[in-house]
Order: sequence, then C-alpha cells, then structure tokens
Amino acid sequence: MTDASTTRHTAREGSETPDVGELMASYDEELPARRLSGRVALAVGVLCFGVAVFVLRQVFWPLSAGNQYYLMLFLAFVLPLIFLCYRPVTKRARADLAGLADSAGRPADNPGPLNWALAAVALVACLYPVLPVTLGESGGGFDAFLDRQGSLTGLDVLMGAIVLVLVIEATRRTTGWILPIVCVTFLLYAYYGGFLPASMPGSHAGIDFDQIINALYNDPSGFYGVPLDVCATYIVLFTIYGAVLDRTGAGQFFIDLSFAIFRRSRTAPGRTVALSGFLLGTVSGSGTATAVGLGAVTWPVLKKAGYPRENAGGMLAASGIGAILSPPTLGAAAFIIAEYLGRSYLEVLVWALVPTLLYYLGIFLAIEIDARKAGVEAVDVERKNPWRLLARSGYHFLSLGIIVLFLAVGMTPFRAVVYATAIAVAFGVIDAVVSRRGRDWPGVAADTARVVYLSLSDGVRSVLPVAAVCAAAGIIVSTITKTGLGQVLSDLLIDAASAATDNPTVVLILSAVMAAIAILILGLAVPVTASFIISWVVIGPALFDLDVPAPAVAMFIFYFSVLSEVSPPTALAAVASAAITGGRVIATMWQACKYALPAFLVPLAFVLTDNGSALLLERPAGDVVWTVAVSAVAVATLAAAAGGWLVRRAGPVERTLCFVGAALLLYLQPMSIAIGAGVLAVAVVVHLVVPPRNPQLTPSSTPPPAREETPT
Repeated sequence: MTDASTTRHTAREGSETPDVGELMASYDEELPARRLSGRVALAVGVLCFGVAVFVLRQVFWPLSAGNQYYLMLFLAFVLPLIFLCYRPVTKRARADLAGLADSAGRPADNPGPLNWALAAVALVACLYPVLPVTLGESGGGFDAFLDRQGSLTGLDVLMGAIVLVLVIEATRRTTGWILPIVCVTFLLYAYYGGFLPASMPGSHAGIDFDQIINALYNDPSGFYGVPLDVCATYIVLFTIYGAVLDRTGAGQFFIDLSFAIFRRSRTAPGRTVALSGFLLGTVSGSGTATAVGLGAVTWPVLKKAGYPRENAGGMLAASGIGAILSPPTLGAAAFIIAEYLGRSYLEVLVWALVPTLLYYLGIFLAIEIDARKAGVEAVDVERKNPWRLLARSGYHFLSLGIIVLFLAVGMTPFRAVVYATAIAVAFGVIDAVVSRRGRDWPGVAADTARVVYLSLSDGVRSVLPVAAVCAAAGIIVSTITKTGLGQVLSDLLIDAASAATDNPTVVLILSAVMAAIAILILGLAVPVTASFIISWVVIGPALFDLDVPAPAVAMFIFYFSVLSEVSPPTALAAVASAAITGGRVIATMWQACKYALPAFLVPLAFVLTDNGSALLLERPAGDVVWTVAVSAVAVATLAAAAGGWLVRRAGPVERTLCFVGAALLLYLQPMSIAIGAGVLAVAVVVHLVVPPRNPQLTPSSTPPPAREETPT
C-alpha cells in the first residue's frame, strides 16, 4: 500500500494542505500526537508492542487474579504511554488541528524530562495496588488492597489521588479541556453536595475525599469500570485489527474497488466517496480520520468534476462518520452497548444494519441531487477491472466475514477479532509470496514480521486516547452512581416534558427531542465514547421510565453521540474535511448536516413508537418490511427537502411540505403515515403545477462531456 504520508494534494489555489498522514494523526481522537523520532520512537514502539502481546495473552490465558487485576495492569501500561505520545494543548497544536499550519514541516517532538517523570509516576501509582510488597502500614498485594475497600490507608488515598490527577491530565492531552472540566465538576459536586440547599434537586449529604478515591481506585465502578473494561478487552483488539488491514493494503484496495465499481458518470466521484467511506471505516475506526484519508484521494477528482468545496467537504465528513455507524466494526460505544445490556456484539451489529442502509440511502440521494444542482461533469480516471481487483485482493473482505461468522456461532468478540487478525496477516503473507512468486522467502518473512510488529504497535498507540477517555468516564459514572444524580436528572427531563402536557404520547415525543438535543450538545464538547457513557447514565433512565425498550434507547443514544461530530459549531469531521478541500468551515458543517440529515431523524423513530423497534430487527418479519419501506420513503423525502430538488429545483413551499411529510412518515403509525403520504402528494402537485423560478436551471437532457483526469 502506498504510504499515505507521501500523498500530497492541493486544497487551496496556490497552496498545499498539510501532509495527509499528519492530518490523519492529528484528527485521530481530536488532538495531534507527538512526532517521535530516534531512540524514543523505537522505545515507545517496543513498549506498545509489549502491551499488545500482553493484551493478546489475556484473550487466551487470562490472569487468575481476576478482571480488575488485569485492568489495573492495563491502565498502568497505557497511562504512561499517553504522557510520552501526547503533548499538552498549545496554540500550535490547535493550529495544526484546524489545518492552518504545515504539520509536514513540524520537527520531531520527543517528550522532555517532565513527561518522562509523569510517565514514571503514573506507572508506580497504577501498579501500587498489585505490588507484592509492604509499603508503610499497608499490606502488600492485590488481595490485601481489596480487603481495605471502604477504609483505605493514607498511602492508598495518596496513590489514588495521583492516579486521579494523571487520568484527568491524560484526558486533557488527548481530548482537550472540556472533558477534564466536566470530570472536575462532577468531583466537586460529589464533595460539596452537602452544601446545596436541601430543596434543590440533586442535593445529597456529600462524600468525603477518602470515599471518593475509594470509589474510583478500589471499586469496579470507578477507573476500572465497564468503559475501561471494554477498551482493554474489545476496542484495543479491533484497533490492532484495523492496523493490520491498513498495513496489508486494505485501505487502498477499498478505494480502488470503489472507483472501479462506479464507472464514467457525473455522480461516480460522489458515489465513490460514500462507498469508500463505508469500507474504510473498517480500517481507521475513526470517522474524522476516515474523512481525511478519503479526501486525500478523492478530493482532486471531486474538484475536477466541479463539486463546490463546501459540498465536497460535507460529503467527506458525512461519509466518514457513517463508517462509525456501520457494521461490522462499529465505533467504540457499540462495544459498551453490548456490555451494558448484557447482549452479544452480534446483536448490536444486527440492530445497526437497517439504520446503516437508510443512512447511506440518504447520502447517495443527496449525491445525486448535488450533482444536478452543481452541474458537475463526468471525470475520466484510470479504473481497474473490479473483478480482477476482487480476484487479486478480495481476501481483505474475508477477515471481515470471519468476524461475523465467528460471532454467529457464539464465539466471543475478542477471540473472533484475534482470529480475523491472524487470517488477515496470513493472506497478506500469501499475497506477498504470490507477488514475489516465491523467490524471496527471506524478504517475505522480514516483511511479515515488520507488518505484525508495526500493526501491534500502531494498534496500541491508536487506543491510547480511548483508554484515557474510558478511565475519565469512570469518574463521571462513579459520581452519578454514588450520588443518585442520574435518576434526578432523568426525573427533571420527564418533568420538563410533562409540564407542557399530560398526554403520554406528547410527553414521550418532547422527552425524546430534548434528549436528542442534550446528547448533541454534550457531544460538541466531549468525544463520542464519553458522550455515550454520560448520556447513558443520565438520559437513559428517563427513556426507560417512559417504557422505551433497551435496544432502542441504546441505539438512539449511540446515533446522536456519533452525529455530534458533524453538528455545528464544532463538528470535527467537517473541520477536517474543510482543511482538505479548502472550503469555508461553517458552510462545510451545514453541508455535512444536509448529507447526514436522515440520521438525525431516523433514531427518533426507534423510541417514539413500538413499530420503531422493527428498524432494529426486533419485530416480526412483516413489520420489518413495511417499516423499512416507509422509512426509506421518508429518507428519500428528507434528502429531497434538504437538497432542494424533486424533479427540478424545489421552492420553499415544497421543501417545507416534504419535511413535514417525512416527519409524519417516521412516526411509523398508520394514521401518521397516511397523513404524511397526503402531505407528500400535495408537495409533488405544488412542485409540478407551480412553474420554476429559473427554468434554465432544470437538468439537461444530455449528459455533460467527460473531463480528462490523471490517474489517482
């Protein structure tokens, strides 16, 4: 596979964008990592490789001391690496993040003495509970530490406080200031809750500092709760798998295949973006990084075809985010869903199937509309034969299928992904042997060893920001659990909806809309994983109290947590795409929202009526068929309304009617569907009867000529 760091392209006239490899690193989990070099890079790579081996060992030979013991060791290994691999937030880092500085020219950024000291302190403080020695009055060893639960010694509290501070600092380095501020706010609430007026919702007796540390450091609900457990047992293995796919050329194959499938037509470049985004999500695991990597290859073609910069950027952002929503490798929050609900990961994949199809239906229709509105032209690019591509490199799909197959026969997800990773490596070796025709066995062996080493190392390094977020999420979850704040906030949400009406249906609708807005706002400030965890413990109980099924609640929260990455005013995926295309950032954000619009409304259908469960394949087959058909019509209507196009350019009256009709259809009740269909019929009649304001803007009856383009 061609090294992404050597790919260059033009985003603004007369200037180059930052190097693609650097951009992907910069947008992966939101802040640029250090550019390590020399012995430091080698040492960090070896340490990451060692952590990967430790994680793989746990899959087949788990530690006898138990899961919490393993999580303590995992945090002890990854927390120091964060201080070595991530630098504190600076104005320069923010400039790199926005694509305004030439990160390719940025010098190496090895950690200084302070960061090495922080890494050493983090290692000692995290290992302290499992050290088999006696420190002061404390009994040494893991069992002795657990026996002191609820009555920690002074040294225990000191070490726990150090870990708390370092986790917050690691989160600041990997995600910015907002999530650490949220964590500190929750800690202050836990400690000073007794000073709140007794009549104030959420007031409590207050928790002593020692007990706060005990809940975080010596309790499964704190640092070592479900979020970190999922990170250490599922997510890290999938990041390793994605690194193997990347190192064996899967990313380039997916893009080549997408170009090969969609041949010469004016919508082919846009369709290629959507399909490539879906396929590349299996490699990167990050919506923003997918958008950046996708834009590196497809933006020159989109530009040649005549796509406006903002439209192209919105298309890239929406396609990249769609990768997180799409099976078989959903975002990190999907693993947490499976753990929270006690359901298999395969069930979560099944729940995501129909919403994914509806999401990409909306994107493909938006692409068709934009091609007509913008007057884009067909572009000739060098395309390979798709059948030859599949025969040559189609084995990249095999490992994806293996994951689903193993999950279907009841294998645990972490074992399934390990076997899939091994199969991906094996086929990579076979491919190398075939390419060299078996004449260079030492070279094949060396390349295989290099791919395995770099994939394991890259996989662990990619999971570092997620590990920091998951450990920090433990602070929030623990506080909410110990103080009962989750139920209080849930009651407030329902009470706010009930204040407007006593009708249970309207209360549910208002609660769902307010919950969606709250999740989107929260997601503007914190990463997807943290947004989901916080929303689950705060908003989830409110929806449960309104008798919404657990799968619908989980997927509702999951979708809106992910969609915050394309929601103004932060919309990191759109910011990254604008850096690629050179478009206006805010305009690119709104274009991304236009492409993703169906995904903002379809999740509401999950929770508003019982029929919404059919979209998650939780109802009989007959219900699934008609709900999917009605939802597809609603998505098509939303695409037409957002894009402003039916048979020709649509006016404000038709677009408004389409929005109303689509919303009524997505309520998925017979009466609302009938009314919605009637509204759509009126919209079509108005569109056909009222003459267009600008007849010259109607689509041409003949296709535009093709433009020549150099091979990508």
